[in-house]
Amino acid sequence: MLTDVQKALDVLKERDIDRVYFVACGGSSSLMYASKYVLDREAETIDSDLYTSNEFVHRNPKKLNGKSLVILCSYYGKTPETVEAARFAREKGALTVSLTFDADSPLAQVSENVIVYHDQEDSNYVNESPAIMLELIFGLLAEREGNKKFNDILSSLENLRPILNKAKAETLAQAKEFAESYKDEKIIYTMGSGANYGIAYWFAICLLMEMQWIHSHAIHAGEYFHGPFEILDKDVPIIQLVGLDETRPLEERSLEFTQRYGERVIVIDAKNFDLTGVTESVKGYIAPLVLQTVLRQYAGELAEVRNHPLSTRRYMWKVPY
Repeated sequence: MLTDVQKALDVLKERDIDRVYFVACGGSSSLMYASKYVLDREAETIDSDLYTSNEFVHRNPKKLNGKSLVILCSYYGKTPETVEAARFAREKGALTVSLTFDADSPLAQVSENVIVYHDQEDSNYVNESPAIMLELIFGLLAEREGNKKFNDILSSLENLRPILNKAKAETLAQAKEFAESYKDEKIIYTMGSGANYGIAYWFAICLLMEMQWIHSHAIHAGEYFHGPFEILDKDVPIIQLVGLDETRPLEERSLEFTQRYGERVIVIDAKNFDLTGVTESVKGYIAPLVLQTVLRQYAGELAEVRNHPLSTRRYMWKVPY
């Protein structure tokens, strides 16, 4: 566990926290969904909400106060809406913990507690925002409610790097096949639920829409039969995520229907990966990190065959907005 994470947990011990707000934009926001799911499942006395940064400020939650913990994230710490959300939270008396790459970033400067993170594939420790947020949330639950899964999370994350490396190696051929087969698609849907929905959302809005300019939408498996399934035919591409949490039956149901009536279905099922080293009690919470790694490889291969680097932008950072 990072020293910055431990420092934040030490501060949390001194505060009476009864509500957690997850606040970010885009990819930083999507990767918070798994931690929101944890609190829904595990917390006995702590409520939680997840907001995009700008709406957090404008909606102005009535319950945001001195008993609130606001966890914010911005990769480079320069997202103006998230910086403003941190200022706003502190004005309301809330405790802020911000995750960023840059310890000197605007977000870091306006936050009380800062966790600097990055991802080094040559390290055995997975130092990414979703992993850090799991440590924070389970640390909070352990301190406030005596939750017993904190050590399970820590040990599982310590063992995660070889699991991710193996998953990437095992799915490289499928990723290349996906890229060749779907490089000319005008739209690709991604579906998931529970702890995995954030990954589906991330892949749709960040990897496909932002970085590849491919029309996309993240479909919640539980909402599939309440409108979205009407777009399905044999030519519609759908990436179906299947996780290990309690909402897996929703994903299995949507997958069965899609495979019955569709022919362009890509299935990424967490149960097909070797999760040796991940404690059984937290596999559902760890699975999204594995699915994220696999999907990131899919996006990389797609960008390669389309000759459209993931760094390409039309508007972002280029024009006023």
